[in-house]
Amino acid sequence: MQTNVFRFQIAPCVPLDEVEMTLHLSIFAVEGLVGSARIRLDFSYYVDASHGMIFVDGTTEVGSAIVRVFTNLLSREFGDGAFLVKRIRACQHQPQKSAV
Repeated sequence: MQTNVFRFQIAPCVPLDEVEMTLHLSIFAVEGLVGSARIRLDFSYYVDASHGMIFVDGTTEVGSAIVRVFTNLLSREFGDGAFLVKRIRACQHQPQKSAV
């Protein structure tokens, strides 16, 4: 089973829309390395606003790179205590939303 889907639980005091913009910045950074086509084909995420969570598909090389950049940027922008990240099985929650 795939276990490279990452659940980011965002602290209630952190604006989820700003966190999603940070994810987009991460996507743009990796897009500079791999191109827009690979982002469109190899990456997806899902925002669960009602629970303050973002699910990021890290099952591909592109997704894995975005997860690493995103985690680093979240720590720098909001602090280590602003979120929890956990690797989960893909069957627990499949990201549905495309990056583009």
